[in-house]
Amino acid sequence: MEKTKYFNFENNYINQSNSVIAGSEEICRFTRYLHYRIFLYFTKSWANTVLSALAKKLATEQHPQITPIQPAYFSSQCISRGVITDMAMMPAHHSEEDINLYTPPIAVRGITELNRDLFRKNVALPALKVKKDVVNKVMKSLKNSALKRPGLKRVIEDSEDETYRLVLLDPCKILCSESFEVSEKAVLKEYNVDLQIHMYRLAMTYEHFKPEEILKAVLPEGQDVTSGFSRVGHIVHMNLRDHQLPYKYLIGQVIMDKNPGVTLVVNKTNIIDNTYRNFQMEVLAGEGNMITKVKENNITYEFDFSKVYWNPRLSTEHSRIVGLLNSADLVYDVFAGVGPFAVPAAKKNCKVLANDLNPESFKWLVHNCKLNKVDKKVQAFNMDGRDFILGPVKDDLVKQIDVLSSKENKTSIHIVMNLPGLAIEFLDVFRQLLQEQNPVHALPTVHCYSFSKSDEPAKDIQRRAEDFLRTSLEGRCSIHLVRNVAPNKEMMCLSFKIPAEVLYRNHLAEGDNTEEPAPKRLRPDEITASEGPQ
Repeated sequence: MEKTKYFNFENNYINQSNSVIAGSEEICRFTRYLHYRIFLYFTKSWANTVLSALAKKLATEQHPQITPIQPAYFSSQCISRGVITDMAMMPAHHSEEDINLYTPPIAVRGITELNRDLFRKNVALPALKVKKDVVNKVMKSLKNSALKRPGLKRVIEDSEDETYRLVLLDPCKILCSESFEVSEKAVLKEYNVDLQIHMYRLAMTYEHFKPEEILKAVLPEGQDVTSGFSRVGHIVHMNLRDHQLPYKYLIGQVIMDKNPGVTLVVNKTNIIDNTYRNFQMEVLAGEGNMITKVKENNITYEFDFSKVYWNPRLSTEHSRIVGLLNSADLVYDVFAGVGPFAVPAAKKNCKVLANDLNPESFKWLVHNCKLNKVDKKVQAFNMDGRDFILGPVKDDLVKQIDVLSSKENKTSIHIVMNLPGLAIEFLDVFRQLLQEQNPVHALPTVHCYSFSKSDEPAKDIQRRAEDFLRTSLEGRCSIHLVRNVAPNKEMMCLSFKIPAEVLYRNHLAEGDNTEEPAPKRLRPDEITASEGPQ
């Protein structure tokens, strides 16, 4: 029964076609092609259930080549003539190319220099003719069937009848009038919309394709396509893999073309392994202006991206730490960079001492404090992190001792150490940093960042921190996963209050009584054991 239904549909369609254009040699070729296209569709759908072995053979035959007719009205117009509305009048393509909106022409495969003209192709899209006064109502019912493609209009003018509009349909869903859902057919009938499918010839260009579609079509099949990158103001920063390097300039140009506001694309050429945490880079596309402006968490920063460290993926972490602060808290930022912790902390009315060893970072830190009008609340330093803690931080803590010792004190102390490659190695500087003991509740909280490649990164970072502090942090710390940097490499944040026995030289443990007899003298082997790991 189903077989009879579809063959009747096919024969009726061909008979209608022949009745309109009989006698035309070229249209006869079109008719044969139309017959093939409709038959091909139903053959693929029903070959395993109802169609004969002969039909299966037909489905695998080579696509017939139809000599194209090129009348003037082809460009961006519906090519319908009466009931003849198929795409046979277009140049012959593979059956899948005719409806493929997502793949550029195969001619672009392997090019290393961008040629936008090579991305031109013609796509045949199914369309409905709808009266313009009801088109908005009809569109509401065609949400599942209408074309969904950014940059392409779904409703266009009908050049043959100004009272109608053409509604473009998804070619993967609508192949004939039977493709519509029952609810869609009901609405179309309500508004007297003819279910006849017209074919609209769309000329697609480079501008219509997404960057990942372009790069997938250009790079060798099976290779990873770069679609992710970091954006820093007008600059896009990429980390290309070795197999992508032959196409690096094309990739840079595509990324710049497809991202409004981007005027420079760079590729990192080495890892961050120097003292100042910046890296070498090469320009892939655009101008060479490295001085950029970014806005993060409502704070504006300016800097030279080629000379300082900035990672937009840390925005959430910056916000998290700043969210822990209260007005009047003390913040010591040991590796401050251009100020992503220091500036927003000062905006919350915290007192901030910020430091960075890189002279360029220090310069832009001072600049950003002035830019955000917090320069009166931030003291900036340009020195080694260890020297910063032993000098300005220690001195300021001593100055604050009276305030911190007060029972009414609500001030918290935060020490931020965002140098994940080395920060843990600086923790030993806190051992016996201060002479006199402050109240335990005023102990500084350290936020120390580190990378880990361990299967248990939290335990790994805690263990390494304990080695440098020479004390246990069990039950006295929290560990936060910041982000996955690379496969098997995590960035973590270890937060803890510096134990009093670590921070103070004259610390008296809870319950100690100075009037009790002195402990027995330790043997040399006991002294060595008591000192802990070196």
